[in-house]
Amino acid sequence: MNPNPTKYRKGAPPLFGIKGNRGIVIELFADSTPITAENFQALCTGDKRIGTVGKPLHYKGSTFHRVIPGYMVHGGDITQGNGTDGESIYGPSFANKNFVKKHISPGILSMAKTSTLGNGSQFCICTTKTEWPDRKQVVFGEMVEGFEVLKAVDQIGSSSGLTYKTVMAIDCGQLC
Repeated sequence: MNPNPTKYRKGAPPLFGIKGNRGIVIELFADSTPITAENFQALCTGDKRIGTVGKPLHYKGSTFHRVIPGYMVHGGDITQGNGTDGESIYGPSFANKNFVKKHISPGILSMAKTSTLGNGSQFCICTTKTEWPDRKQVVFGEMVEGFEVLKAVDQIGSSSGLTYKTVMAIDCGQLC
């Protein structure tokens, strides 16, 4: 595993998969958001082991805790599982650094701030084009496969974000 996502597969961006019964594949924007991409990469692979709160730094087994149909699905709270916390590979959180990319289409991946300090492990996937999170949430990747999964997840949410079914990352990792 290459710890620097900007050097993964010469000429091609890193690809990551999250799967359950069905899966999604995400391409990271490592050139424009290297710190954020590295955080997501390591949380997908579980390479950083245990965090400061004593929980694994890994998306495996985490849930998509908030789903707002026609807007976004939220996941990645690896510490509490309910959207109130999370932890990055750099510690509890790290700062937002780059707002160049925008939430221009379904499948855009961005960080979900967990505190005023910045980003941890939580992320969002757009289910539509939206401008609200631009300049608030760092866009660091996009889905390249699994849009039927995103559409299915979008349908189990509510306007409050509560889901009526559990959606879990059964496994995740880096695709070669």
